[in-house]
Amino acid sequence: MAREVVFVAIESEAPRQWTVKADTLTAGSDHEVADGVNDAIRAAILHLVRHREADFGAYTGPVYFMMHGVRNEQRARELAAALHAALYGDLEPLARAVPSGP
Repeated sequence: MAREVVFVAIESEAPRQWTVKADTLTAGSDHEVADGVNDAIRAAILHLVRHREADFGAYTGPVYFMMHGVRNEQRARELAAALHAALYGDLEPLARAVPSGP
């Protein structure tokens, strides 16, 4: 089993609904997520909720992140990959996956 890495996964909730989740506790005490990264992830998740791409009640960090109700597997995979990159300091995939426009 991998140790000291951020846990990121998608799972099927129901027909045509997916959950995206990430847990930074699995990365160990040396892994720190900068405040700016947490802010960007939180803003992206809230944007998805406002635009009904994720259900209300999402967890927005700073240690555990989860979005229910993602409508298809491909989008869930895209969001999970962007979240994983962001939790290691690369915000570019998150910006592409969740544009900040209205």
